[in-house]
Amino acid sequence: MLQIFQLGFMKNALMAALLISILCPSIGIFLVLRRYSMVGDTLAHASFAGVAIGLILGISPIASAFIFTSISAVFIEILKNHYKRYTELILPIILTLSIGIAITLTSSGMAVGNIESYLFGSILTVEKSDLITIFILSIISVIILLALYHVLIYITFDEDGAKVAGVNVKLINYIFALLVGATISVSIRIMGILVVSSMIAVPVATAMQLNKSFKTTFLFSILFGVIDILSGLIASYYVNCAPGGTIALASVITLLIVLIGKILYRRK
Repeated sequence: MLQIFQLGFMKNALMAALLISILCPSIGIFLVLRRYSMVGDTLAHASFAGVAIGLILGISPIASAFIFTSISAVFIEILKNHYKRYTELILPIILTLSIGIAITLTSSGMAVGNIESYLFGSILTVEKSDLITIFILSIISVIILLALYHVLIYITFDEDGAKVAGVNVKLINYIFALLVGATISVSIRIMGILVVSSMIAVPVATAMQLNKSFKTTFLFSILFGVIDILSGLIASYYVNCAPGGTIALASVITLLIVLIGKILYRRK
C-alpha cells in the first residue's frame, strides 16, 4: 500500500490532503458549535464561481476561489446586520448568486478547463503550483487560528459576553470568515466543491459523540479528519474514482463506527 505514495501525483495529493485534514476540522468545530455548518456548504458552492472566474482570467483557480469565497464570506457577515431576525435567508442569497455566476460562465464556454476535477476532486491534477498555494494558505490560516483560538472559543460560547468584555467581535467574525474562505478554497482540489463541506462538519460530528472537553473534541476532530482523508484517498486510487466521493463516504462510515461503538459500550 505504501508503494502508491511513491508515485509523484500521489505524493502531491497526500501532502495536500494532510493539510486539508488538519485545517477543515479546525475551522469546522467553530462553525458546528455556532450552528453555522451550512455556511461551509454555501461557501463551497461560492468557490465554484471563483474557479470559473480563475479559468477565464488564466490565473490559479485556487487563488481566484479563495478571493471570491472570502468576499462571499465577508458579504454573509455584512448581510447579518440587515437580516438579524431572518439570518437563514442570507445563505440562499449567496448560494443563488454564486451558482448563477458559475453556471453562466461554464455553460457559455468562457471558462475553459477541467471543471469536473474541481467539482468532484482529483488526485491526478494536483500540481506543485497548486500544492504551494495550498501550503501557503493553510499555514497562514493555522497561524491566525492559533492566535485567535481563545478569543474564538469565547465568542463561540458567549458572543454577548465577549462584546461586554471589550472583544471586537465584528472584526474577529470577519477574520474568521476569511479563514473559512481559505479553508474551502484549499480543499476543493482534493475534496471537490460538491462534498468539501463534509470534511468541515462530519469529523467534528464524529468527535462530538465522544462527549469530551472542547480541547479533546478539537484534537479528535483533526484525528478523524486525517483518518477520513487518508482512507478515502487510498480507496479512490484503487477504485479509480474521484477522491471527493470516497472521502465523504469514509467520513460517514467513521461516524457510524463511532456511533455503533458508543451504543455497544453503553449496553455493556
